[in-house]
Amino acid sequence: MKRLDAGSEQGCAVAVMAKAPRPGGVKTRLVPPLTPAMASVLSAGFVRDMTENIALAGSTVRISGYVAYAPAGSEALFDGMLAEGTRFVLADGAGMTAPGVRGFGRCLLHAAQSLFSKGHDAVCLLNSDSPTLPTRLLLQAAAALAADGDRVVLGPAEDGGYYMLGMKAPHEHLFQDVAWSTSDVAEQTRERARALGLPIVELDPWYDVDDAPALHRLCRELALPRRIDGLGPFPAPATADCIERLQIRDLLAGPSRREMATALSDRGRE
Repeated sequence: MKRLDAGSEQGCAVAVMAKAPRPGGVKTRLVPPLTPAMASVLSAGFVRDMTENIALAGSTVRISGYVAYAPAGSEALFDGMLAEGTRFVLADGAGMTAPGVRGFGRCLLHAAQSLFSKGHDAVCLLNSDSPTLPTRLLLQAAAALAADGDRVVLGPAEDGGYYMLGMKAPHEHLFQDVAWSTSDVAEQTRERARALGLPIVELDPWYDVDDAPALHRLCRELALPRRIDGLGPFPAPATADCIERLQIRDLLAGPSRREMATALSDRGRE
């Protein structure tokens, strides 16, 4: 893995907003049904797949992949879980002066400002909760941001938030007075963009895996045949491996089904 280094960059930076995968510090809304340790392992699988997805998109268009991480000094905790060539940019929001920008908005703005300061022409900020995000959505965002004129690209999440925000300049107002972690985030962001006079390019909706029903959905999706040309869901092999190793499908099935599966297995060994 490489650290963010000096020098000017161009093209579109695509950064996954990610906390260091520590038990008890990530995917806490999945605990239960998962344990904190299991949630941490699954989080690492998500990050691996999302950075691999960015790398896949970058093989077609000029995209640079990053992890916008926190807390400071935790880079080593990402060892072995990032796609080749993924770089780091700190995004903890510390020491920033941005009136009206609070909470997670400070981290988002910190990441955007840092990446634009490197000379990137555009920046896309991604959540770390959508490991099966279709690659075509990344390509569509990069294409929209490569066109002339300022604009915002919004990837709305099905829960009312967004999985992606793309921009051509670090507009503070996009992050001001937003009620983070609510179903109003995407609509408030649209309002901020309209107030700035920015056209909004909307991508197809996708979903976040941040609660038990979404985890059920992810397991079902990964169990189905998948296209690998970028038009269907990204196959998310690291996430699929975590689900198998941690036996998450059995865990979500409930005690009765787990007990039946164990009994059948024991009977087969007799």
